[in-house]
Amino acid sequence: MSEQRLSFKEMCAEFDVTPRTLRYYEYIELLEPDREGRARFYGPRERARMTLIMRGRKFGFQLEEIRQWLLIYENEGTEAQLKAFVEMADRQTSALKEQRAQIDEALDELAQLRADILSNLG
Repeated sequence: MSEQRLSFKEMCAEFDVTPRTLRYYEYIELLEPDREGRARFYGPRERARMTLIMRGRKFGFQLEEIRQWLLIYENEGTEAQLKAFVEMADRQTSALKEQRAQIDEALDELAQLRADILSNLG
């Protein structure tokens, strides 16, 4: 059974990214598609990496963090990569909680300002 490979256009469609994004991920060495002339093809490895990249972006990780994390797997294996992920997740969780606190504070202030204005109008 041969591995299914996606073309550049199919890869963009599968992950709902623009061609510019996909080319950029290649440029910064997150992805390394097979090349046949000018055509690019993405096999299971690149599709799995793209899944991890998209998940990392969803959680707010920077692309360089994701790149370094993917390199850990290649250089040190699964266990080291999982340990690195736990550390990354802890840092990101703290950052997201801080952002949430700032957003909650801004929402409270905005609601209070709105209420003050309404009371002055009426």
